[in-house]
Amino acid sequence: MRSDRRASDPFKSPEDTNPLLWPSVFISDYMKKNAKVVEETLETLRDNLEFLKVFEKTQIEKPEPTWTTKNSMIMDLNTLKLRDFSRGGDGIPMIIIPPYAGHTSTIVDFNTKQSLIELLLENGLEKVYSMDWKSATEEMRYYDIDNYLSELDICVDESGGRVNLAGMCQGGWLGAMYAARFPDKVNTLVLGGAPIDTDVGDGTIMKYAHKLPLEFFEGLVSVGGGVLKGDFMLDGFKSLHPDEQYFGKYVALYKRINNLEYVKRFELFERWYEYTIDLPGKLYLQVVKELFKENKFFKGEFVGLGKKLDLGNIKCPVYLLAGERDDITPKEQVFNAEERLGTDKSKIVKDIANGGHIGLFMGSIPLRDNWPKIIEWIKMHSAG
Repeated sequence: MRSDRRASDPFKSPEDTNPLLWPSVFISDYMKKNAKVVEETLETLRDNLEFLKVFEKTQIEKPEPTWTTKNSMIMDLNTLKLRDFSRGGDGIPMIIIPPYAGHTSTIVDFNTKQSLIELLLENGLEKVYSMDWKSATEEMRYYDIDNYLSELDICVDESGGRVNLAGMCQGGWLGAMYAARFPDKVNTLVLGGAPIDTDVGDGTIMKYAHKLPLEFFEGLVSVGGGVLKGDFMLDGFKSLHPDEQYFGKYVALYKRINNLEYVKRFELFERWYEYTIDLPGKLYLQVVKELFKENKFFKGEFVGLGKKLDLGNIKCPVYLLAGERDDITPKEQVFNAEERLGTDKSKIVKDIANGGHIGLFMGSIPLRDNWPKIIEWIKMHSAG
């Protein structure tokens, strides 16, 4: 009778007779009946995990950006390192002054396909140097514009004493100041997205600088222990496009998480964008007050290295490059420099690039359409 009862038992396998293993039976049966649903669920899980992995790498780990083009560090100063990308040859050296606005200088050497430095070299400028800004330490909190002008002067002397300068964004007004202070040391001057006349245009940075009291900016420096934290600047930049920066770019990444080329581009840009460097508090407050609130440099009232700096002292050829959709430095802030420059009008070029602010020095379209013209212009004024 027992054998009959066992024969009529509905369980047919050892797994079925062990209640601990019943879930595996049900799961196996479910997977067989719902194979497509299970496959889609697993794909979604894989996508989620891959998205989280990219998010963690770019938004939490934040590895330091690296230079793309081979170079050697030839000087290590207090505010910067001077990097030499030269490939031999003679002629007047080129010094790039990258932006100093909370991010590293590697934006001018972004990747193999979007490198301003590589473009300069490939198009015949064989002696190319770039300043590599350091993050401000507590010991640097009292550094001001004079400290940066002085070390730029050391770089110029180290490079031969007479150079072609290209200043990007905040590096642009520094380059223009240097050319006004030491006009004989600058052969040509390129200003890309550089705020020279900060009273004009519809730039968001200008609006904040004029609207908010100086005490607000002093508070930021105080919270940073005497330096302006790069993270504060990054938050400010993100607030210009909050929907994109806090939501849109992550949605776009998730939708394209299986597009390896897109993910690679996302990781590369975010690695640069999310990794920040700090600025000396005194320098930052000097820029806010004297350059943006009071517009002293454009008016000829700013004192640098013991002398009033007059744009009229600049007599070398000048190339003014602005972005068509630049909401950081509107074109008027760049182009109005022409009114005060001492350069002959025939040697001033004004050019509009198809792009925004950052794109001026790393965007594929400006690198393709504008910078080759700039390079030929530099070569023309450097011959002989």
